[in-house]
Amino acid sequence: MCSPEEAALLQQEEVFTATLARISSLVLQPLLTAEPSDARGREGLRLLQQLHGCAQRLWEVTERSLRSLRERLRHPEAVKLESLLLLREADRVLQVHVEYIESYTSCVVVQAFQTAAKQRRDYWRGRRKALRQLLWGLNPGGSMGTAMVQALRQPLAHHVQKYALLLLSLGDALGEGHPARELVVQAAALFGDLQSFMKQALDQAEATQALWHSLSGRLRDALCTPARRLLQDSQDVPVTVTPLQAERVLLFDDILVLLQGHRAHTFDLKLVWVDPEQDGRAFHLLTPEEELFFGSKRPQDLVLWRHTVTQAVCRALRGKKDFLVRGAGLASCETPACRSAAHTFLAEGRLCRATYEGEWCRGRPHGRGTLKWPDGKNHVGSFCQGLEHGFGICLVPQAAEDKFDCYKCHWRDGSMCGYGICEYSSDEVYKGYFQAGLRHGFGVLESSPQAPCPCKYTGHWERGQRSGYGIQEDGGRGERYIGLWQADQRHGPGLLVTQAGVCYQGTFQADKMVGAGTLLSEDDSLCEGTFTRDLTLLGKGKVTFPNGYTLEGSFGSVARRGLYTQGVLDTAAPLPDPSSTCRRQLGLGAFPAEGRWQGVVGPFRDFVRAGCPGDLQEALLGFHVQSLRELRESQEYLCCERTLLDDSVGRMEDILEEVARHREPEALQQCLRKALGSSLHPLGKLLRMLMLTFQATYSGFGANKHLQALAQEEVKQHARELWAAYRGLLQVALEHKGEAPAEEEDAETRTRQVHRLVLPLVLPSFYSELFTLYLLLHEHEDHLYGQGIASLGLFPDTQLLELLDVQKHLWPLKNLMLMPHQRHSLVSATECLQKIVTTVDAQEKLEALERTYEEIEATVSWVLGQEHKLPMDDLLPLLVYVVVRARIQHLGAEIHLTRDMMDPSHTGGRYDFLLTALESCYQHIQRDGRLASTAHLPGLQGALVALPALGQP
Repeated sequence: MCSPEEAALLQQEEVFTATLARISSLVLQPLLTAEPSDARGREGLRLLQQLHGCAQRLWEVTERSLRSLRERLRHPEAVKLESLLLLREADRVLQVHVEYIESYTSCVVVQAFQTAAKQRRDYWRGRRKALRQLLWGLNPGGSMGTAMVQALRQPLAHHVQKYALLLLSLGDALGEGHPARELVVQAAALFGDLQSFMKQALDQAEATQALWHSLSGRLRDALCTPARRLLQDSQDVPVTVTPLQAERVLLFDDILVLLQGHRAHTFDLKLVWVDPEQDGRAFHLLTPEEELFFGSKRPQDLVLWRHTVTQAVCRALRGKKDFLVRGAGLASCETPACRSAAHTFLAEGRLCRATYEGEWCRGRPHGRGTLKWPDGKNHVGSFCQGLEHGFGICLVPQAAEDKFDCYKCHWRDGSMCGYGICEYSSDEVYKGYFQAGLRHGFGVLESSPQAPCPCKYTGHWERGQRSGYGIQEDGGRGERYIGLWQADQRHGPGLLVTQAGVCYQGTFQADKMVGAGTLLSEDDSLCEGTFTRDLTLLGKGKVTFPNGYTLEGSFGSVARRGLYTQGVLDTAAPLPDPSSTCRRQLGLGAFPAEGRWQGVVGPFRDFVRAGCPGDLQEALLGFHVQSLRELRESQEYLCCERTLLDDSVGRMEDILEEVARHREPEALQQCLRKALGSSLHPLGKLLRMLMLTFQATYSGFGANKHLQALAQEEVKQHARELWAAYRGLLQVALEHKGEAPAEEEDAETRTRQVHRLVLPLVLPSFYSELFTLYLLLHEHEDHLYGQGIASLGLFPDTQLLELLDVQKHLWPLKNLMLMPHQRHSLVSATECLQKIVTTVDAQEKLEALERTYEEIEATVSWVLGQEHKLPMDDLLPLLVYVVVRARIQHLGAEIHLTRDMMDPSHTGGRYDFLLTALESCYQHIQRDGRLASTAHLPGLQGALVALPALGQP
């Protein structure tokens, strides 16, 4: 059986549904037939159309609720009480009522009913009697606008009141255990709140309407909008505001207004923060451009204003999606410190007329956001307390049409600081570090390859100028400068390397060459003296030619006549060794290796000293953009595709954990290999930056044989820096784990670790440029060696062994043909030796050489039928045979690179002797290979008389 309360609800909904239908036909539909001619009338018509739509939705939801009640009354056993639409979708029913109330009050605020009634006075006079039947208490002498206001409000207010009472009665009638009781109680509470909200909304609408009448037309036009409601007025509750000295303070549901004469200062409530600190005499408001202090003589008025402002701000941030009742939440409501909003700055300063859209905190841009200026300048990125801070992209328009400077950088306190990539409107690109908005530290500035005079600078900067060690390549002049800079000019010791192969070392001052210098030409001529900008010898000087002749005197040049000299030509000097002539090196001592690239390793040290914080990893160690195309797209779309720092392979917590866990030699080498191979690991980033500097110095123009020693010591220094970087990470990792710091290393231990662990891992990154320098340096020797290999390689095995004076007792006694086993052994030795060119690791090259010796010794032992240790006199001819058969190209470059890069602890040991033996074979083939056609070579037994047998110490 259904309760009397349910029947009463049914009756109430039937009455309200019929009333809504009559209101729509009698009032709303006729109102929509008006044809206003002014803007105010058109705005009123739009609001009336909106109200008509809300009334239609209200009728539809009430009709649906009515049908569910009827179904319940017809079949009480089958249709449960909790299935009623009024209970099942109480929130939806409530929302439809709220939308109608808000639409209705918007019409009240702008007097839309009164405006529409005036347009058709005669029509509405004839409808007064019909309206009187809908309403009670209607004033016969009142206006039709007032009658329509009452007609659209009174039935709804009565209906909501009845709903709340009937639902309360139904809840009381249901037992405690009834399954629908909780739903009924909730619905009753909602409609009770709705009743209070409706009264509050009507009061606010009427107060707002009265306010617009009290203001001047100028202020009314500036402030009046249909959805805006007055919440508090300082004329009703007195309050003072400083420092603006407002005559009147108006709080609306979306803005705060301070009136000064005919001027209104408005503040968006979404960007108003109420200071949480309590003060009985004043409270503090923060806005993006002002700080306001509210005061009052009466503490209760101050409390009321504070609470009302706080509530209004919170509701504005929620988008007015509730129907908060005045006085609710007095104790707990606080304005959130962080929020998202947009604001255009008006105060003078760097942000004047700029619009910021994004995250805020206590009145300042804070978090992710976008800042746009009217001139087209944009900044997208992170902010902190109102300033650009963290990664951001800034687009700065230039005078030329559609030209921008694009900065993809890390920022600190409003200026660029840390690593960045900048693309300029001139098509130049800078990748490097900034400080206080200027290039500072290491960086690369490169012009477009299509520029008339392409140029690239790789090196150090100071306060926006090139200063310190740097490399500049001038494509227009076809030369590269390697050396020191000061105030954007070459200043101090430096090298000039030209495309023609000329290499000059001297001193520069204010971008000019001063004092004596040294010049080495492509043909190994040595010039000493003072030079002009185009590297012409001028004044007193000396020229040493490759054949040993010297020319010393005074040099000069005349236009169209070339170089002339007055001096002495000395032809009596003995012919120098060509190998010593071509091995002259420049730059050694002028630029200590440990001081060249401090701008690269410095940020890493700063990162380690700071404890390796993940949020500074990208700013200090850089980020990577895959291609120039991505760089240009990032400018166009104000985005930059960078690897996120929270990626599992790049998180500093994981990196430090791995460093602390892998400290044993084998595990450590694997850990270092993985780290150096990853572009996300700090060590990998540091290695890639060092690779960039090495390529900038020694590739292209810099591939000059006279720079080989400079490059070789630089590679070793890079290995030392990377080992020091690893040790720094280890100390931080141990500190994070609460463990004791690692013991300090002595110089010997450090050198051993660098050569055994680091150098083999990093050498492949520099090998291409480095080996090219060795090739150029030993080109003459390798050419002679190649001729010798070609000559000796024409002999069959037996003739070659005989030609090389291999001891007869090491041969088979019955014939001179090699037996299959012996032939196989020598082939194995040849294959072992050939492996030295398949690796870049000096240690692996030495091990391949050692296996070659062991294969040769195994062959000799087989021939003798017993184990035999070869003395050097017996080894050397067999080793020459193996070298000839291996036909290794550029063996001289391989030998010298191996010796320079091998572990110093091998000096004087087995590997050193083997390498010396191989070098002796190399020299012997150069010297005597051309004599092979005579079928006799000078005996090899005396070639290395100073070398003991390999078995001896």
